[in-house]
Amino acid sequence: MSIDFREIATATMVLFAVIDIVGSIPVIIDLRAKFGHIQSEKASLVSAGIMIAFLFVGEEILKLIGIDTNSFAVAGSFVLFFLALEMILGIRLYKDEKASSASIVPIAFPLIAGAGTMTTLLSLRSQFQTVNIIVAIFLNIILVYIVLKSSSKIEKMLGENGLSIIRKVFGIVLLAIAVKLFAANVKGLFA
Repeated sequence: MSIDFREIATATMVLFAVIDIVGSIPVIIDLRAKFGHIQSEKASLVSAGIMIAFLFVGEEILKLIGIDTNSFAVAGSFVLFFLALEMILGIRLYKDEKASSASIVPIAFPLIAGAGTMTTLLSLRSQFQTVNIIVAIFLNIILVYIVLKSSSKIEKMLGENGLSIIRKVFGIVLLAIAVKLFAANVKGLFA
């Protein structure tokens, strides 16, 4: 095991694009408005734990319960699709009245450590050394924590109209990611 900065940089950028924490800002602000509080530390640590655990045992767990990565990714695409619809149409589909915070569901999973992230980790594992992927995960989690912690400041900076525009734009981007994830994996279900 050797640390390769090129591998770390590549894996970090790939995970950054898939996690898309900057694009998730409107969702995070919306969830904070619904629940009143997001535990940034808890969400970040749980996300890191899920990603690292999945990096080591993800494929084996899916095989054990009879789920292939394509099915997992397609299921994740549906979750992203419905989150995107909430953002674009201004409706509320996710209802969990008993929850006092949105730290683990839906922020840690599936927003940060969702199906797209999981499938990306499996493909990175086949290309890069595990130690470099772990460093990339931690770099992304630091950024995730910063965004979660400063979501109220970001909201004040953008204002109500700016937030509404960004929510709709990123909703469409999230919808496109969901469709792409679905299209890329649905063929594998019938192969």
